[in-house]
Amino acid sequence: MTRCMSTSRARYWLPALATICLALIGCTARRQPASHPAAKPMTLEYHNPVWDGYLADPHVLRTRGEYYAYGTGEEHDGRRFPVLHSQDFVHWTFVGNALESVTDPPLKAYWAPEVAERDGKYYLYYAGDYKMRVAVSDHPVGPFKDVGTVLFPDEPFSIDGHPYRDPQTGQWYLFFAKNFLDQRVGTALAVVQLADDMISTAGPVKTVLRAVGDWQIYQRDREMYGQTFDAWHTVEGPAVVFRDDRYYCFYSGGNWQTPGYGVGFATSDSVTGPYRDTANLEGPTVLKSIPGKLIGPGHNSLALGPDDVTWFILYHSWNEDRTRRQMCLDPVEWTPTGPRAWTPARGAKRVTLPLDPQPIE
Repeated sequence: MTRCMSTSRARYWLPALATICLALIGCTARRQPASHPAAKPMTLEYHNPVWDGYLADPHVLRTRGEYYAYGTGEEHDGRRFPVLHSQDFVHWTFVGNALESVTDPPLKAYWAPEVAERDGKYYLYYAGDYKMRVAVSDHPVGPFKDVGTVLFPDEPFSIDGHPYRDPQTGQWYLFFAKNFLDQRVGTALAVVQLADDMISTAGPVKTVLRAVGDWQIYQRDREMYGQTFDAWHTVEGPAVVFRDDRYYCFYSGGNWQTPGYGVGFATSDSVTGPYRDTANLEGPTVLKSIPGKLIGPGHNSLALGPDDVTWFILYHSWNEDRTRRQMCLDPVEWTPTGPRAWTPARGAKRVTLPLDPQPIE
């Protein structure tokens, strides 16, 4: 004969049992592949590169419901940094250059722009003569005007600024690349908090990631700072994404002029690090050269596609005769061993969204 639980014991045990069940369900849900019932399936058809002109180090900003791409390229009408515009993420049109050339003092080298939007204003971070600077505009196409400030005046070399708003705190940070003369000597990644004005920094600079492998060697026997270094490493082009309670810092490594250039990643539980790279010790795992398909792909940014679910990697690769670096885009697949560009290649592409993402253990 089965004995029923008494009413008093039931009052005690049932709420506790329900709490345990909910906790277990929550843990299970976090381990399952993410499902997005609100995302409507769609098919994108496009062609890599998405624009025939020269556009290296591409950064894509989604604002006002549309997409804008910025990159290193040719001067046009007295302005720097070509801008592409798209309403659908597939068709991209050149709409002019973003930054008014700096003339006092005149700058010769303009590299790797990235744009952040805050409270209706747009902030363009770029390297001018190998030092980080910032310009401001009321419109994503510009014209952007330089504010006249070098962000890191004590650093002899600072490039590849990546403004990033931490989704957990709302605080803005600037990731960038600088030189280190110890351990694996060369260029590597750092981060600093941005002040509320978005044109100055607050707090100390923290190291994010140093080189981890020989594939990241830019040049051997390189003369720099009055010395000759056996091997000069390069880790550059940071791009950060927060996913599954973890920060992913994508980066490019090696020599941008060669097919050995590629994209790796590091992870951290904190936006400012420390970041660890254990997956790219022997070579880039996110994106690399593919014979007959890609040459020297790298310096990427990340953007959500039009389904608002699927992350895309926006990167440059060389044309066949290696005279132009041009913008390409491909979805990111989140595998148990890390993020990967999904079927990267030049040429006609057809992608059905959303991809079925997998959790990273």
